[in-house]
Amino acid sequence: MQMENSIPAIEFCAFHHIEISFIHSLGDAGLLKTDPILETGSIPLEQLQELEKFIRLRYELDINLEGIEAIVHLLEREQHIRKEITQLRNKLSLYESNRPGDRQEDRQVR
Repeated sequence: MQMENSIPAIEFCAFHHIEISFIHSLGDAGLLKTDPILETGSIPLEQLQELEKFIRLRYELDINLEGIEAIVHLLEREQHIRKEITQLRNKLSLYESNRPGDRQEDRQVR
């Protein structure tokens, strides 16, 4: 992993006033990919937004790791349901636009 695509975990933890063990706990729970963190001692930039969200949940809202896991699961489920609703609406609008009598040429003014 290239250093320009990551930041040192020690600096990140010092800036946010957290223990690195919290990051490792998130990795153990499967909420973060910790392999790069353990190998290089750095955090990939693509994980920073997610990690900062977890920090807010834990330290600002005082939610424990199990609660964070539950929240993440529910948010992923909500996102899946929203995507499914969008797909179903698109299908419905496709079927509605293909009904006989709805097309412009089928509607003639008498």
